[in-house]
Amino acid sequence: MKNSIWTDFLHLFYPRLCLLCEEPLVEGEEQICLNCLCDLPRVRHQEGETWESLFVGKSDIKQAYAFYVFEKGGHVQQLIHALKYYDNKELAYSLGSLAFRTLLYEKHPICDFDVLLPVPLHPKRLQERGYNQAEWIAKGIQSVLPAPINTSAVTRKVKTETQTHRNVYDRWTNMQEVFELVESKELENRKVLLIDDVLTTGATFNACAAILGNIPGIQLRAFALAKV
Repeated sequence: MKNSIWTDFLHLFYPRLCLLCEEPLVEGEEQICLNCLCDLPRVRHQEGETWESLFVGKSDIKQAYAFYVFEKGGHVQQLIHALKYYDNKELAYSLGSLAFRTLLYEKHPICDFDVLLPVPLHPKRLQERGYNQAEWIAKGIQSVLPAPINTSAVTRKVKTETQTHRNVYDRWTNMQEVFELVESKELENRKVLLIDDVLTTGATFNACAAILGNIPGIQLRAFALAKV
């Protein structure tokens, strides 16, 4: 009770502001106001459109989905940068939770999984950043659809540089032999959902999935918060 009173007192003089429009947040809003949240561009698949083509012949990912549209200079990019580079892991959690509450309501097939597997960071990158944003997205998903989060099966043995300015071929070659399979028993005969913040060419997901494909009975899916 005392904490609640103190928090209300602080908000009176230092109101919490929306990350996007910088207007004061009202009770029940967390980091993003309802107006901005509703205006974020959702991915809308056209009839016959599929992202599985990003993975055919490269890995065993059978289903892929992203929630928001990533536009350069747009609000989704602003949020992705906040959760990825500005120590806002709580935002990653909130957006993961929001996405799957929505997808569960829509009865989307991507909600059918047994294990959540966030794409790992290289240990040096993890030390620099202090957290893996994909793992916090997974924690948000887990709050909606309880399932174990596996962070031990796959490690990232190569610290790659940013993929932002690379073409499709360079992205693919840059990700070769980046990941290593450490243990597989817990993934046998499981529907595994790979998780990352952004889906572009699919190179990261493909590289991660390539080392998982030989695990007996595994079924691979992929989810990203945003699609470029």
